Amino acid sequence: MKNHFDSVEQVNRLREIQALRRLSPHANIIKLHEVLYDRSTGRLALVFELMEMNIYELIRGRRQYLAEDKVLHYMYQLMKGIDHMHRNGIFHRDIKPENILILNDALKLADFGSCRGIYSKQPFTEYISTRWYRAPECLLTDGYYNYKMDIWGVGCVFFENMSLYPLFPGNNELDQIHKIHNIMGTPPTDLLNRLKKHGTHMDFDFPVKQGTGITKLLPHASPDALDLMMKLLTYNPDERPSAKLALRHAYFKEIRELDKRLRKQKAGSAGADDDDDAESQATTMQGTVGGFGGRQEDDTPPPMDSSKLPPLPQGGGSLPALPGHGKASTSSTMPAGNASVSQAMKGSHASVGLPKVRDEAKTLPKLVPLGAKK
Repeated sequence: MKNHFDSVEQVNRLREIQALRRLSPHANIIKLHEVLYDRSTGRLALVFELMEMNIYELIRGRRQYLAEDKVLHYMYQLMKGIDHMHRNGIFHRDIKPENILILNDALKLADFGSCRGIYSKQPFTEYISTRWYRAPECLLTDGYYNYKMDIWGVGCVFFENMSLYPLFPGNNELDQIHKIHNIMGTPPTDLLNRLKKHGTHMDFDFPVKQGTGITKLLPHASPDALDLMMKLLTYNPDERPSAKLALRHAYFKEIRELDKRLRKQKAGSAGADDDDDAESQATTMQGTVGGFGGRQEDDTPPPMDSSKLPPLPQGGGSLPALPGHGKASTSSTMPAGNASVSQAMKGSHASVGLPKVRDEAKTLPKLVPLGAKK
């Protein structure tokens, strides 16, 4: 990591580390194996499990579409990871192909350096997430958005997986909005007026457009895929489905049933034989430990209420760990050479903690400037 860290305590407050502590283990969340800290130099390295590539690298330069069953498999795993993250009170804020890693058929969500707590107080940082995948409420308001921005990002990634090119490649914020309106249409006046109450940096006098829609752009996509994509890209964040509801969509019906059967075989008749029951139990546990309320009918996270759950800290403190997640097991260390080191977190992001920080003052070599004598 590029920043200098003065103490182990400062390292443990990093938002990315704290978020991974809360979210691990999960099949669709990147696993953090070690946190290496050199006390003498203030250097920090995060050691993750090794993945083959990200989604952008997978589709870059391709001349043939990905098989739709492969896209389906990837999108199901991504939505499972998003659902798990939101149920644990965290939203990512930077969903894009580069932050979605794959290894063979396995997909994992990575780079939690920009994440925030769902119950943190608005407004949030305005210029967050990569522009092409930024939801309309992020573009139009002064930081008044919530976890539904992740769902919009998933919709953009979904389209890109199917088409092999980005859906809204705006050159700036205004151009980004116009590109969205060109395809999705201009939203109703009442919705724009609601957004305008929280936005002071942009002129809301947009020309009325019907929008071309995405169907013509994806002639090879199935009706279910197009229907889900349109729902994920709903302009009004209040009408955008949660990840839980999206997983119930007809597009995922077959893979959801297969997943259910496999988990039933693995866990036995007394285990997780039903997706809703298993997730309901998870939500109940979170209500006890993390401050969530009861399960709602539409399975969305409860309304944003800062009194329900302590937010991810911005400069200190830590979140309550879920049972069994307080310490990393001794088997979590990955052999040297089989891990990738993340060095791209922004230092202004404080956070949570996962594997215990290992002080590498004696073993981690110091940085040697290029051309210097060893």
